[in-house]
Amino acid sequence: MLDTALEECLPPEDRFPEVIFRAMRYSVLNGGKRLRPVLTLAACEAVGGDPEVALPAACAVELIHTFSLIHDDLPALDNDDLRRGKPTSHKVFGEAIAILAGDALLALAFEAVTKRTKGVPPEVVLEVTRRIASAAGIGGMAVGQVVDMISEGKQIPPETLEFMHTNKTGLLIQTSVVAGGLLGGGTPEQIGALSRYGQKVGLAFQIADDILDIEGEQERIGKTVGSDLRKQKATYPSLYGIEKSKELARLAADEAIEALRAFDHRADPLRALACFIVERQA
Repeated sequence: MLDTALEECLPPEDRFPEVIFRAMRYSVLNGGKRLRPVLTLAACEAVGGDPEVALPAACAVELIHTFSLIHDDLPALDNDDLRRGKPTSHKVFGEAIAILAGDALLALAFEAVTKRTKGVPPEVVLEVTRRIASAAGIGGMAVGQVVDMISEGKQIPPETLEFMHTNKTGLLIQTSVVAGGLLGGGTPEQIGALSRYGQKVGLAFQIADDILDIEGEQERIGKTVGSDLRKQKATYPSLYGIEKSKELARLAADEAIEALRAFDHRADPLRALACFIVERQA
C-alpha cells in the first residue's frame, strides 16, 4: 500500500528533463525502513481512523525524509558515498541534480498532502501541513543539521546534543506520529499522548542510530560504518559511552510505550515499533 502510494506521488521518469525525475525516483524507491510513514499510518489506526486517509501525509513525511538524506550525503555536508547499500544520489547524478532532486521532493511533499488528502476537514489538513513544514525547516531539521555541522570536533554539553538530535531527527518522527493521529480524528488527549510517544521514539531512534554507526555492519545498515567517529561528530556514544547510550535508548522506548497506556490494542503496532527501534540491526 505505502510503496504503491509513493510510486503514484512521483512523476514518471519519461517526463522532460528525465534526469531529475530519475534522480527523485532513485532515492525514494531505493528501499529503506519507511519508519516515518509507517508511524503515521499506525497512529491513525491507533485513534480509530482509516489509514487510507493518512496515506498522503505518510508519503509526504517519507518524501521529506528522502530529501534530507540526499542533502545530508552531499560533499558540503556529510560527504557520504553509500546510502541504503547503493551509491548516493550525487555519486550517480552529480551534485547539482542531487540538490535539485532534493528540493523537488521537499516541494512535492506539500503538494501530496494538500492535493491528495480526502475526507478530512480542511483545517486538519492545514494543521498537518503546518506541522510538517515546521519539522522540515527552522522548527526542526534545518537547525538540527546546522548544530550537527558546527559541533564537529567539539565537546558539547548534553543539552546541545539533545537539541541537535531532537531537531535533526526527532521532530519529523514526532510529527509523523501526530499527523496520523490528527488525520484519524484523535481527541486532544490522544494527540497529546501520541506527541509524547513520538518525542521519545524519535530520541530512541537517534541514539540507536548513533550506536549502529559504531557496532553496525555495513552490509546490513547500507552505509559506511564509523563515519561519525572519523568526522568527530557529537553523538550519544561519544558523550556517554556505548553501554550508557543503550540504556538511554531503552529508557526512551519504555517511556514511549508508557505514553500509550490509555490506548487499546489498536496501538499495538506503535508499541512494537518502539521495541523495534532499539533492537534493530539496520
